Order: sequence, then C-alpha cells, then structure tokens
Amino acid sequence: MRILLVEDELDLAKALIAALARHDIVVDHVTTLALAEEAAHSGVHSAVILDRKLPDGDGLSLIPRLREIQEGLPIIVLSALGSPDHRVTGLETGADDYLAKPFLVDELLARIRAVMRRPVQMMESSVTVGRLKFDLHESAAMIDGEPLVLPRRELLALDLLVRRAGRVVNRSALEEAVYGFDDDIASNTLDAHISRLRRKLTPAGVEIHAIRGIGYLLRALP
Repeated sequence: MRILLVEDELDLAKALIAALARHDIVVDHVTTLALAEEAAHSGVHSAVILDRKLPDGDGLSLIPRLREIQEGLPIIVLSALGSPDHRVTGLETGADDYLAKPFLVDELLARIRAVMRRPVQMMESSVTVGRLKFDLHESAAMIDGEPLVLPRRELLALDLLVRRAGRVVNRSALEEAVYGFDDDIASNTLDAHISRLRRKLTPAGVEIHAIRGIGYLLRALP
C-alpha cells in the first residue's frame, strides 16, 4: 500500500513514515496543499492522511479537489483541531475519517484498514492465482494456506501484479507502486526485486513473465 501524507510537522511526519514502513506501507510526504494536489495527480496512492493547519490553508479545502482527481480515494484527517464540532465539519466536508492529535499509531493503522475495506474501494477482498491467495485489504500473501513472508518492496510489487493478474503491468507503474517519490532507483533495482519474488512464488504454481521493454505479467502456470 502507498499513501500520501500531508503534514507540516516534520518530526511527526518522520515518526509516522517510520511506523507505517514497519507495516509495509510506503509513504509519500508533502507539507503543503499545493504539493499535495500535485502528488495526488500521480494516481498511485491508496489513501491520504491529511492535516488541517497547513502553511497554505486548511486541509479540508483540499478534499473536493482530491475527490475530483481520484473518485473514492480514502481520506483520513489527522489534526490537533479535535473538538466534536471540528470532527463534524471534517466529516461533512467529505473526509472518510477524522482522528485527533495526539493519537496512537495502532489506531491510525486500524482506521486506514477500515476505510480501505469500504465497498467504494473494492468489492473483492482477495485474489487467487494458482495456489497463491492474496488478501487485498491486508496486503498478505499465502501459498496453500501458509503465509508467504516477503520484504516490503517485493510485497508491494506482488500487490500490483496480483491486482492485474493476466495483464501486462508497465514497468513505470510498478516503479510508482514500489518506490516513494524520494527514493533513488537504480536501473536494475526493480528487476532484482522481481527476480527474488519470482523464485519465492515457484511453489505457488504461478510465474512472473517479463515482457521485454514493457513490463511484467503474473499468471498461473498451465
């Protein structure tokens, strides 16, 4: 999963990025409404965590624009403005959830999972290819019912490949799903992740087929 964090408190943002990374969530961090709108146009984010008191305005003012850019994009407001009136205003403006600061990271994770489970996002909860089953909400893989533990970037690559199983996934789309805006990507880095993932999927009866010059295709073996 990849989310957009709009937060100008740098210490808080840094702590959140580290905490979410431990749960295999890639975070793209921006500090202003303008940068958030620009980032949202990439279309790669599964959710947005949005502060209110930002240098260029109230984060709530961005919600209608985010809805125009990506319909159904889950938005969680994270704000020190936590009175009942503030929460009601945020929800009525279109936020899917509203969490007041200070907060527990575990609660934020639970709320992220909750908004991702809502029907507007995805009707199916899992995808099965060969003997591989992938839980789309929890980003968890299993082979014949046994958990397949993967490093974060391999898991993110598998997430996208499974969602588009049987179709070619462009290399650029995979890179956008696996790496954050600030990551340095060597020319063969993605290939190395895919190569390791391919070996680990051998018992699942699936293959990741390279389409030269285009991308990769995940499919069940005949």
